[in-house]
Amino acid sequence: MNALERALIEKAGYDNGFENVLGDAPADAVRMASARHRAQVEVRLERDTYHLRILATLAGFADELARSFPAVRQADGRFIVQGEAALAALLRRAAALALALPHQALRTYEAAMDAALAALPVAARGTEVERLVRQRVGQQAYRDALLDYWGGACAVTGIDLPDVLRASHAKPWADCASDAERLDVFNGFLLVANLDALFDRFLISFDETGRLLVSPTISPSQRDVLSLRTPLYLRWLAVEHARYLAYHRERMVT
Repeated sequence: MNALERALIEKAGYDNGFENVLGDAPADAVRMASARHRAQVEVRLERDTYHLRILATLAGFADELARSFPAVRQADGRFIVQGEAALAALLRRAAALALALPHQALRTYEAAMDAALAALPVAARGTEVERLVRQRVGQQAYRDALLDYWGGACAVTGIDLPDVLRASHAKPWADCASDAERLDVFNGFLLVANLDALFDRFLISFDETGRLLVSPTISPSQRDVLSLRTPLYLRWLAVEHARYLAYHRERMVT
């Protein structure tokens, strides 16, 4: 690997969520990390192909990255792509997943809350004001995590217009036993506004395969207006979603 090739890899990392170059890499590799998440990657250039290996990350990270790039070749735990654009896409998605997967959203929330509490008057501590601040900061952290995990697009329709996307909880915020549950990226979905409203009221849910379920209280004509006639599915479904969806289905309006 020459100096230009190394510089191109480092720039790809810097532009796509891995702004820190680590100094402990072998001579033929570049290792990168970020101050914003815990993932670390190593990139090698072999015969005009980039080989990306995950060094330090979160549980399930490699599987989620592989789900995002089903056509990308893998060998010995490495993702193999050709061209700088493909490497950039791989790094960008890796960074987004690192920001989304448990328990990064919780860490983001805790850091934001430290700053918010520092700015809060002492008299407001332990009051309804603090509770509302915690809820606002937490919901924003959860939304950001879902946007990262779902690539900024609705988990069902693929619509990628942020203004109409909502962060939906399967197990409602008030029912969660801890902040870790509230901020778990698997406790819900990024949904377009009409689906979010229905999901929030338990008028729709999803089965174990990700197929959308519709409450029988919604009439055929209402289904037509709401575009619920055609079978709809989640774009993907992770095993970690299962317990939250089971909770949601039990409360579905019948």
